[in-house]
Amino acid sequence: MHPSVTRVQEALVAAGLPITVRVLDAPTPTALAAATLLGCDVGAIANSLVFTADDVPILVMTSGAHRIDTSVLAEQIGALRIGRATPDQVRDTTGQPIGGVAPVGHPAPVRTYIDVTLRDYDELWAAGGIPASLFGISYTDLVRVTHGTEVTVTR
Repeated sequence: MHPSVTRVQEALVAAGLPITVRVLDAPTPTALAAATLLGCDVGAIANSLVFTADDVPILVMTSGAHRIDTSVLAEQIGALRIGRATPDQVRDTTGQPIGGVAPVGHPAPVRTYIDVTLRDYDELWAAGGIPASLFGISYTDLVRVTHGTEVTVTR
């Protein structure tokens, strides 16, 4: 198993979650690709996106059904500036590549925000540390395991 997937699996187990990260034969680089593979609504895909809030990396878990409005996010979290993290910032912050960033399993805790529209789904799907990995999780468990703050990310 890839070391990033192992770290994610270990973080889930340490949190008391009986979840197994699924390693796939091919990557699912988009929310639509993941939803198609799983046969679920694209909104149930919990995208893990790294941004910077006033130059500090943050993780935003958002529904695959929409894009983040950075001005709304900035208002919600009290930041002056929100920007997309570079690929190097993503890897440095999470230890994982873009397209495979999981909500857990990072080298150090990352301030995490969770899109409240994700609570509309009984089961969410998130990347498991590499682009060819996924795991299912409930909204409640996602908030708990990430210590995430619930926010609105669109108007």
